[in-house]
Amino acid sequence: MSNVFFKVLRSGINTTFQDEGRFGLQHYGVPAGGCMDMESFFLSNALVKNKTKEGVIEFAYQGPLLELIKGETKIAITGDVNFEIIYSNNQTVDGKCNRSYNIKEGDKIDILATQGSVYGYLAVEGGFNLKPFFNSVSTLTKANIGPNEGKRIEINDQINLNKNSNKKTNFFVNNLVNKNNTIRVLKGPQFEYFSKLSLNEFFSINYNITNLTDRMGTRLKGPIIKNIISTNIRSEGIIKGAIQVPADGQPIILLTDHPTIGGYPKIAHVISADYDLLIQKKPGTSISFKCIELAEAEELYKEKQNKISKIINSIRELN
Repeated sequence: MSNVFFKVLRSGINTTFQDEGRFGLQHYGVPAGGCMDMESFFLSNALVKNKTKEGVIEFAYQGPLLELIKGETKIAITGDVNFEIIYSNNQTVDGKCNRSYNIKEGDKIDILATQGSVYGYLAVEGGFNLKPFFNSVSTLTKANIGPNEGKRIEINDQINLNKNSNKKTNFFVNNLVNKNNTIRVLKGPQFEYFSKLSLNEFFSINYNITNLTDRMGTRLKGPIIKNIISTNIRSEGIIKGAIQVPADGQPIILLTDHPTIGGYPKIAHVISADYDLLIQKKPGTSISFKCIELAEAEELYKEKQNKISKIINSIRELN
């Protein structure tokens, strides 16, 4: 039995282990997967002084209720999340995101709900004790691949940690939630399949994120996009961020656990710099699209990576 472990008292919604992803398997039909929001993932590990790619717990909407049965650890939660720490003496503290906390035997972490985001992340000092599959501890539930037999974390599960913490210093960082609802995109490979009127509407009228949303994709509702060539194409490779348009004319954005091939024409592709922003938008949110050129998308990606590095470098000790 591990010297440090949590017991799951409530599993939450879609709670899984994730890391940066599992690469090099798409030709076998296995997507890279990994954390939906990479910025929040990197930040959670940095706050507990882990290596950048250490596995974390990802949750959506409501997170788990965990009790530390044995040992001590340091935790950090990122995203826009409402959570409490219930200490063994029954004292309850309202938790704050983007800072670390010391957790002792008998303490509980109650992740009540996400607020301005869909996904949140829990990291522990030293990481979780997980067996990697193809160099990753990301869970792909559609294929039962990854830790926990490829399944979501469930009630009464035991979650083992790699080490007992003895560091008392805690850390925090200021990281504001991006509330911009304009998503920048590149033209898709079948951009010319769609009528000029539909293209104009796609970039001028808002679309709503529907409830038909998960880690695989999100269906939008808005102006019907008219295809003037063919509503189907020969199946070809696709990656996350691709915006497909099926025969009903309502766009589908492929997300992190996307299929690796698809036969619907693609009108556009979400740029890497705006992907984290997109996936944290809740159902019912109205978004718009702005088309940019590849050179600008590349510069925005560099700016995003530099921004993440600056945020991590600005982490400070709590007094």
